[in-house]
Amino acid sequence: MARHNELGDKGEQLAVDYLLKNSYKIIARNYRFLKAEIDVIAQKEQVLICIEVKTRSSVDFGSPQDFINPKKIKLLVSAMDNFVIENDLDLEVRFDIIAILKQKNAFQIEHLKDAFLHF
Repeated sequence: MARHNELGDKGEQLAVDYLLKNSYKIIARNYRFLKAEIDVIAQKEQVLICIEVKTRSSVDFGSPQDFINPKKIKLLVSAMDNFVIENDLDLEVRFDIIAILKQKNAFQIEHLKDAFLHF
């Protein structure tokens, strides 16, 4: 039987591959702070990017990015603040969502930059 989060793991790996292909440097994966977990922390030039990966196998319940609520955003923001302080970084921080939709055997990747500005 498939593990419950196999699709999520696959989506996260696809997101990381996509980021690497697009000149992002992966800094951390599954970074935890208090109740928050950041899927991927990446860097491109002088910007540190918190990336929430959302993988779905159907759009029946809305698009993947619709699954992030204000409470989740607050948690991600505090986790990123902590990461920046912990690592003594002086970088601009951006929040992105990588939405991955699995359709039959193909994956469609959508990268929403500065995603939380849309909420």
